[in-house]
Amino acid sequence: MAVIAPTILSETADDYKASVDSLTPFAQRVHIDISDGEFAPNFLLGEGQLYWPKEWQVDIHAMVARPSEHLAQLVALKPNLIIFHAEVQEDRAALVTQIKAAGIKAGVALLRTTVPSTLADVIKLVDHVMIFSGELGKNGGTASLMQLEKVRLIKAINPAVEIGWDGGVNIENAYTLAQGNVNVLNVGGAIKTAADPAEAYAALTKEINKHGVI
Repeated sequence: MAVIAPTILSETADDYKASVDSLTPFAQRVHIDISDGEFAPNFLLGEGQLYWPKEWQVDIHAMVARPSEHLAQLVALKPNLIIFHAEVQEDRAALVTQIKAAGIKAGVALLRTTVPSTLADVIKLVDHVMIFSGELGKNGGTASLMQLEKVRLIKAINPAVEIGWDGGVNIENAYTLAQGNVNVLNVGGAIKTAADPAEAYAALTKEINKHGVI
C-alpha cells in the first residue's frame, strides 16, 4: 500500500515553521530535506534546526556530499528513516551500518542517471530506496515516469525493500506511481502551493488508493 509523504524543503527558519504548522493538522509521514550547498546547489535549513511534532513519522533526505559529517546530529533527532545519496564519495555500506546501529532505518537515493545494478551491495543492505526524479534542492520538477523501470530492477536485488519516489508527484501521476509499486510518494509543490494543503493531501491519498485500471 502506498502513502503520501508531504515534503518540507526550507531555506529559512520562518519558512520551516510555516511548513510544520501547515502540515501538522493532517500529515502522518513527512519527508524533510536538508542540503549542504555542495551536493545540491542551495543551502537548506540544517539538521541542527530541525524539529517536528512527536506524532510524525519523519524521513530525512540528506542531500549532502559527506553524510558521515551529519550522521551524529541526524541520529540524535531519532527520525524514522535517514536517506543519503548513492552518488556520494564515502563508504556507503559503513553509513548504512551506522544508521541501523542507532535503531533507525537506512535509505539510499538514486539520481536519474544512477543504475541500480551499480550499487547492488548497498541496495541489499538498506530498508528503503528512493528514486529521485526531481531537481536537487527544489520543489516541483517533472516526474520522469521512465524511472519506474528502476522499481523492477531494485526489487530484483532486494525484494523486501521499501520504494520511495521524489520529484514531480501530482494528482495526474500519483495513481500511476502507486500502481508501479512505489510505496512512499514524497510530495512537495503539489501540497505546499495548493490553496488548501489539507485538501490536496486528502485528494492525493484518495487517488493512490482508488480501484481500477490505468
